[in-house]
Amino acid sequence: MERHGRRSRALAALAVGLTGLVAAAFLAVQNHTATAAPPMPAPSASATPGTAAPATTPALPRSAPIRLEIPSIDVRTPLMTLAKNADQTVETPPLGRAQEAGWYRLGPAPGSRGAAVLIGHVDTATGPAVFYRLGDLRPGDTARVLRADGRTAVFRIDSVERVGKDDFPTQRVYGDPGYAAIRLITCGGRFDRGSGHYVDNVIAYGHLLRSETTR
Repeated sequence: MERHGRRSRALAALAVGLTGLVAAAFLAVQNHTATAAPPMPAPSASATPGTAAPATTPALPRSAPIRLEIPSIDVRTPLMTLAKNADQTVETPPLGRAQEAGWYRLGPAPGSRGAAVLIGHVDTATGPAVFYRLGDLRPGDTARVLRADGRTAVFRIDSVERVGKDDFPTQRVYGDPGYAAIRLITCGGRFDRGSGHYVDNVIAYGHLLRSETTR
């Protein structure tokens, strides 16, 4: 674990996997002080996560995402690219860029068929990070992803769930739902000071609602 001084904080481990590949796990470790920001609240009950009716909006060709905007929770962030570490765990945004989210580029791009995965930290040693309010999302909220091809993929949030790290829904998150989908992931739940980890993950599920030409 990386440390800054005597007091530190860690973001929770996120169990992840890829369709057709052996499931992997990644651990986002983040320093904190004893007066860290409170854990994210549990989202209210909604439709079964990841079980929205298949979207009818045609998927877009693959194009790298540039920026993510979620108006209802005041998220406006550039998107860095993430891949895998040498040990085959999934990369997370570096701690020095905790106000930015990242796109897992080895999976589908936002707007193309499949589940595009975007990952962000929940907080830092100094306060909230980019996905601090992810658990506040509700069905019907929208997430907008500006892409390199000049199109903006607009997603409708279908459901939000908070799950224990040991029960991470790998297939529901990474499996191909048959349409263009998005998954937003961060840490949440109770912070376990003994282990230095959050005990849960917060996951938002959405589908492509429409695309807009931005240039």
